[in-house]
Amino acid sequence: MWTNWQKKIKPDATIPKRLLWDVDLTQFDMQKGRGLVAERVVERGDVEDFYTMFKMYGGVRKVREIYRDEVGHLSPRALAFICIAFNLKKEDMRCYIRRRSQTIPWNF
Repeated sequence: MWTNWQKKIKPDATIPKRLLWDVDLTQFDMQKGRGLVAERVVERGDVEDFYTMFKMYGGVRKVREIYRDEVGHLSPRALAFICIAFNLKKEDMRCYIRRRSQTIPWNF
């Protein structure tokens, strides 16, 4: 799915401000906040944003690891897409494990 992404990316590509509307970009560290960036790209971005993320974080394999290990929350739709696009099992993803481990209060 992500073949030839290096040829498709624009040289001056950056993550758009519209994805990080609630973050002060002058103080935001894109490396430390890569889980948030990855979450926003899959939820609200487009394919060019994925290419930009591949460039920023070291390729498809690294972004796959970010989605598996660092993203804290994904909607069910985004989770399904990421599992298919990066050949992951939902049971291996941090956001899925976290969701399942939360207890649901009883209704009396």
